[in-house]
Amino acid sequence: MTVQHGFARRRALALMGGAALSPLAPFAPLATLAHAASGEPTFPSETPIKVLIGVPAGGTQDVLTRAIAQEVRASIGPIIVDNRAGASGRIAVDNVKNAAPDAHTLLLGTASMMTMYPHAYRDLKYDPLKDFLPIMLAARFELALTVHKDVPANNLAEFITWAKAQGERVSFGSYGAGTPSHFLGEMLNRAAGLKMVHIPYKGSTPARQDVMGGTIPVYFDTVGGAITMLETGRVKALATSGPVPSPLMPKLPCFAQSGYKDVVATAWFAYYAPRKTPPAAVETLRREFIRAVKVPAVNDLLLANGMVPVGVGADELVATMHEDSARWAAIMKATHFQAND
Repeated sequence: MTVQHGFARRRALALMGGAALSPLAPFAPLATLAHAASGEPTFPSETPIKVLIGVPAGGTQDVLTRAIAQEVRASIGPIIVDNRAGASGRIAVDNVKNAAPDAHTLLLGTASMMTMYPHAYRDLKYDPLKDFLPIMLAARFELALTVHKDVPANNLAEFITWAKAQGERVSFGSYGAGTPSHFLGEMLNRAAGLKMVHIPYKGSTPARQDVMGGTIPVYFDTVGGAITMLETGRVKALATSGPVPSPLMPKLPCFAQSGYKDVVATAWFAYYAPRKTPPAAVETLRREFIRAVKVPAVNDLLLANGMVPVGVGADELVATMHEDSARWAAIMKATHFQAND
């Protein structure tokens, strides 16, 4: 209850903070757009930086970018959020790929965009490593195994025993086919010898409604979403998906420490620039973005919205991309998954 009530309090604070940040406060830049002798952009800049986000306005990605924007406006200049929803985020990716490499059009990339889609789509129009320069890995989030309150299991071991006995009569929901939520369920099926049947939803809201109502017994949600549902008393959370317990639910074991070392699924948000963006400009953005994520107020805001602050640079981001790409490729091959939109 302590974690849940604390999370609820932080969410309330985050909502107040989000109201203050949206729209971004007017910014009077310290200097107009300048160019070094080489013609490269320098900062602060009078021209706003656009961060393209592949989902509709109002979500956690907006919260993250606006929080960073507030912290870097004096050193870099104004940053605006440009929501380009559609095609599961691929519209935003394609727009940034083809944007002028002037450090003023950036992408907030997700784990799905940059490590899952290359294996899911036959005709993807971008290469995450060849078409973009990684700036920084900003935040991550884990998932949680949640079950309806009437499922006769209070921990992961009891759940595995129950689900094995039920066979294909157990269904699990995800917030979409081809998402970390979907593949976490498939990983657990394979690792524990289960036969749960996947039920994909179009987003987290209907899936949460159905697991809380008992329409489906099992749902793999984000940890933040799981905590919100726990407050209703209608679900139980049994395990999380990171390599270690989630900072948001530190007392709940993760699959890896419960004997299922290969059941690991994390998602993340990271910033990218078009491939030919001048390195000096990218380094400035990287330094300032990392600094912003480490500000205590930003940390608190991210945690309140279910994100774990990271704030690391290009080397760590690329390593994460390689590791996750291999993980998703393996589970997609094992389940014969192919995206069809």
